[in-house]
Amino acid sequence: MLEQKIFDDTKTAFSLKSDSELERAYFLFKMISLQPLVKIGTAVTRFALNASLPVEGLVRATVFDHFCGGVSEKDCVSTIDAMYSKNVHSVLDFSVEGKETESLFDSALERVMSLIDFAKDRPGMPFSVFKPTGFGRFEVWRKVTENETLSDKEQQEWKRIQERFHKVCKKAKACDIKLLIDAEESWMQGAVDDLVLEMMQTYNQEKPIVFTTLQCYRWDRLAYLKDLHQDGIEKGYHLGIKIVRGAYMEKERARAEEKGYDSPICKDKPETDAHFNAMLVYIFDNLEDIWAFIGTHNEESNYLAIEIMAQKEIAPDDGRVWFGQLYGMSDHISYNLAKEGYNVTKYVPFGPVKDVMPYLIRRAEENTSVAGQTNRELSLIQEERRRRKLN
Repeated sequence: MLEQKIFDDTKTAFSLKSDSELERAYFLFKMISLQPLVKIGTAVTRFALNASLPVEGLVRATVFDHFCGGVSEKDCVSTIDAMYSKNVHSVLDFSVEGKETESLFDSALERVMSLIDFAKDRPGMPFSVFKPTGFGRFEVWRKVTENETLSDKEQQEWKRIQERFHKVCKKAKACDIKLLIDAEESWMQGAVDDLVLEMMQTYNQEKPIVFTTLQCYRWDRLAYLKDLHQDGIEKGYHLGIKIVRGAYMEKERARAEEKGYDSPICKDKPETDAHFNAMLVYIFDNLEDIWAFIGTHNEESNYLAIEIMAQKEIAPDDGRVWFGQLYGMSDHISYNLAKEGYNVTKYVPFGPVKDVMPYLIRRAEENTSVAGQTNRELSLIQEERRRRKLN
């Protein structure tokens, strides 16, 4: 078993960063650690971009280049190749949000299809990814989830959503690219769960191609995972499961309180951590049926996975187990796991600077709400600066 020291190796963690890139990372995380500054900065940035003020260059040179691979697939190639040289794989994520017209949903589908082709032709890109709301209106998802009657127009929209899902999953299977389908808010996730289940039943007969995403801050997800597993056994398909802690906690709790239903979210972080780890253990206990994508920036959960793999004599490079973190974050986890031979991916967002800003703003706001994580990033960057004698 590996000692709990591998994530302290800053030389490996920041091996791809030049001195100037390391200094930029230090500056960014220092700013993100100051919550009032994040609120002011995001508000000013939104205003400046919406008013077409000439700030794109500044955004590109700072926060965008740290958290994003580029503005296009080709723009990301140097990043993909550099990471792959360190055994870190890439998942290109076209992070344009909030589009709600049928033509844009069709464009999103074509983009994901082209990304699957792009991944197929490049080493180091075993996965592709998309968000369900990229393929259909949020309100349609919500109404299907809550069993509300759809209008004739909405029924046609729902049919097109289903067709888009089948088209992209069929493409992924033909290209042998694993497809991660992200999770959404709970009040539309039921429809996503049902549709992704249909995709797994259809396309995961030989092995997992389609991966559903389970947000472990929802207290019902372990029971749901067990139900999925039983369904897979009975119907003869394999599960692809991506586990994450979750991204919409404050929104979930506020809506539950506003509408007077029990919150679907665990009561606190320790309960969420315990739930995540319980799901991790369940997956490893059933690895013959379930392939895992462990999406977490939590060191303890990553160490737990390493420990279980050692105990069960699962090779670090076993193709059924993948670790994942976001580009620009937790390099001490990603690169040190990769150095030890584990399968590691980075989610690499890309897209036009203005269109990707909602994603970047959410990243900054999420980091301020997880102070311990931001402080950990800062301390590791400071340690590497000292090692390089930059301060």
